[in-house]
Amino acid sequence: MSKKTNTYTISELAGEFGVTSRALRLYEESKLLAPEREGTKRIYAERDRVRLRLVLRGKRLGWSLAEIRESFDLYDSNLGEEAQLHYLLEKLDARRITLETQKQDVELALADLGHIADNAQMVLSSIQSGKNKRKAG
Repeated sequence: MSKKTNTYTISELAGEFGVTSRALRLYEESKLLAPEREGTKRIYAERDRVRLRLVLRGKRLGWSLAEIRESFDLYDSNLGEEAQLHYLLEKLDARRITLETQKQDVELALADLGHIADNAQMVLSSIQSGKNKRKAG
């Protein structure tokens, strides 16, 4: 990072956030980041750094790049912070509902796996018990 202008190279940002240079180029293609150019070299400003942090947070929440871009567009629009916060709350509620449903599905699947394993173990024990009786007899 250049101390004078708070700019970053692609490798500096990639290293700081644990992402690949390819991911940063994808975010640029998706209009989520807008680095300056010096020939073929990308120069990222502090704004890009902040936006990258928000992109990665959105991805952790399960948002698509289009949804993240929509949030950025709202923030950049004349509608401002209030519209963005309403959007954020709607998206958070929707994601929470999706995750709760997935959590219930996982809990049911784990219970089913447990029952199947218990049944398989009982059948296996019965088979082994029958073999042991035949050997003893």
